[in-house]
Amino acid sequence: MKTAEWKTYRTRFLVKAKQLSSSLSFTDSLGRQHSGSKGDYLVESSDGILRIAPRQIFEDIYVSMDAPQEAAQDLIAASLFSRTNRSLLASRKQPQSSHARRAITPGVVAQ
Repeated sequence: MKTAEWKTYRTRFLVKAKQLSSSLSFTDSLGRQHSGSKGDYLVESSDGILRIAPRQIFEDIYVSMDAPQEAAQDLIAASLFSRTNRSLLASRKQPQSSHARRAITPGVVAQ
Protein backbone atom coordinates (compact mmCIF):
# COMPACT_ATOMS: atom_id res chain seq x y z
CA MET A 1 0.00 0.00 0.00
CA LYS A 2 1.31 3.46 -0.87
CA THR A 3 2.05 5.72 2.03
CA ALA A 4 -0.80 8.20 2.23
CA GLU A 5 -1.72 10.86 4.72
CA TRP A 6 -4.28 10.00 7.37
CA LYS A 7 -7.53 11.93 6.93
CA THR A 8 -9.96 12.66 9.74
CA TYR A 9 -13.57 11.56 9.34
CA ARG A 10 -16.54 11.86 11.62
CA THR A 11 -19.77 10.13 12.38
CA ARG A 12 -20.70 10.02 16.04
CA PHE A 13 -17.00 9.46 16.73
CA LEU A 14 -13.87 10.80 15.09
CA VAL A 15 -11.66 8.28 13.29
CA LYS A 16 -8.64 8.45 11.03
CA ALA A 17 -8.76 6.49 7.79
CA LYS A 18 -6.80 5.73 4.65
CA GLN A 19 -8.32 4.34 1.49
CA LEU A 20 -6.54 1.15 0.45
CA SER A 21 -4.69 1.28 -2.88
CA SER A 22 -4.27 -2.53 -2.85
CA SER A 23 -5.52 -5.54 -0.91
CA LEU A 24 -4.50 -5.75 2.74
CA SER A 25 -4.79 -8.44 5.40
CA PHE A 26 -3.58 -8.32 9.01
CA THR A 27 -4.22 -9.75 12.46
CA ASP A 28 -4.95 -7.18 15.18
CA SER A 29 -3.64 -7.21 18.75
CA LEU A 30 -6.70 -9.19 19.87
CA GLY A 31 -6.01 -11.92 17.30
CA ARG A 32 -8.81 -10.95 14.92
CA GLN A 33 -8.15 -11.31 11.19
CA HIS A 34 -8.94 -8.26 9.02
CA SER A 35 -8.84 -8.11 5.24
CA GLY A 36 -9.86 -5.60 2.62
CA SER A 37 -9.65 -4.90 -1.08
CA LYS A 38 -8.54 -1.88 -3.07
CA GLY A 39 -10.96 0.99 -2.32
CA ASP A 40 -11.84 -0.20 1.20
CA TYR A 41 -10.68 1.88 4.18
CA LEU A 42 -8.15 1.17 6.91
CA VAL A 43 -9.73 2.84 9.95
CA GLU A 44 -8.00 3.81 13.19
CA SER A 45 -10.36 4.57 16.08
CA SER A 46 -9.55 7.06 18.84
CA ASP A 47 -8.24 4.24 21.06
CA GLY A 48 -5.74 3.19 18.38
CA ILE A 49 -7.50 0.02 17.21
CA LEU A 50 -7.19 -0.67 13.48
CA ARG A 51 -9.89 -2.29 11.36
CA ILE A 52 -10.92 -2.42 7.72
CA ALA A 53 -14.27 -1.03 6.61
CA PRO A 54 -15.81 -1.87 3.22
CA ARG A 55 -15.88 1.18 0.92
CA GLN A 56 -19.67 1.37 0.49
CA ILE A 57 -20.36 1.16 4.21
CA PHE A 58 -17.58 3.58 5.16
CA GLU A 59 -18.60 6.22 2.61
CA ASP A 60 -22.25 5.90 3.64
CA ILE A 61 -21.48 6.45 7.34
CA TYR A 62 -18.49 8.80 7.57
CA VAL A 63 -18.11 12.43 6.51
CA SER A 64 -14.65 13.81 5.76
CA MET A 65 -13.44 16.61 8.03
CA ASP A 66 -10.76 17.68 5.52
CA ALA A 67 -13.11 19.94 3.55
CA PRO A 68 -13.93 22.77 6.01
CA GLN A 69 -15.06 25.17 3.26
CA GLU A 70 -17.55 22.65 1.88
CA ALA A 71 -18.78 21.70 5.36
CA ALA A 72 -19.28 25.35 6.27
CA GLN A 73 -21.26 25.95 3.08
CA ASP A 74 -23.46 22.93 3.86
CA LEU A 75 -24.15 24.23 7.39
CA ILE A 76 -25.02 27.70 6.08
CA ALA A 77 -27.35 26.25 3.44
CA ALA A 78 -29.06 24.02 6.02
CA SER A 79 -29.49 26.97 8.38
CA LEU A 80 -30.99 29.17 5.65
CA PHE A 81 -33.30 26.37 4.53
CA SER A 82 -34.46 25.84 8.11
CA ARG A 83 -35.14 29.56 8.68
CA THR A 84 -37.01 29.86 5.36
CA ASN A 85 -39.23 26.89 6.21
CA ARG A 86 -39.96 28.25 9.70
CA SER A 87 -40.96 31.66 8.30
CA LEU A 88 -43.17 30.04 5.65
CA LEU A 89 -44.89 27.92 8.28
CA ALA A 90 -45.33 30.91 10.60
CA SER A 91 -46.87 33.05 7.86
CA ARG A 92 -49.28 30.33 6.73
CA LYS A 93 -52.80 30.77 8.08
CA GLN A 94 -53.60 28.04 10.54
CA PRO A 95 -56.90 26.15 10.23
CA GLN A 96 -59.55 27.15 12.75
CA SER A 97 -62.27 25.08 14.33
CA SER A 98 -65.90 25.86 13.45
CA HIS A 99 -66.35 27.47 16.91
CA ALA A 100 -63.48 29.88 16.32
CA ARG A 101 -64.85 30.94 12.91
CA ARG A 102 -68.06 32.31 14.39
CA ALA A 103 -67.89 35.97 15.27
CA ILE A 104 -69.02 36.09 18.85
CA THR A 105 -69.87 39.55 20.07
CA PRO A 106 -71.21 39.86 23.61
CA GLY A 107 -74.91 40.69 23.61
CA VAL A 108 -75.46 39.87 19.91
CA VAL A 109 -77.37 36.76 18.94
CA ALA A 110 -76.34 35.09 15.69
CA GLN A 111 -79.19 34.31 13.27
